Amino acid sequence: METSHVSALQLKHAGLERRIHEELSRPMPDDAVVQSLKKRKLRLKEELARH
Repeated sequence: METSHVSALQLKHAGLERRIHEELSRPMPDDAVVQSLKKRKLRLKEELARH
């Protein structure tokens, strides 16, 4: 597996983590947005685990 591909996945994962935190920090977090971001983050984590 290319290191650059793994690095790109890790960056995307970190970006999603940040977006989840930002959404949860809002006065009225949007649960649908949070759930969507968490699902995307989980898929990235699973892909990283395969590599």
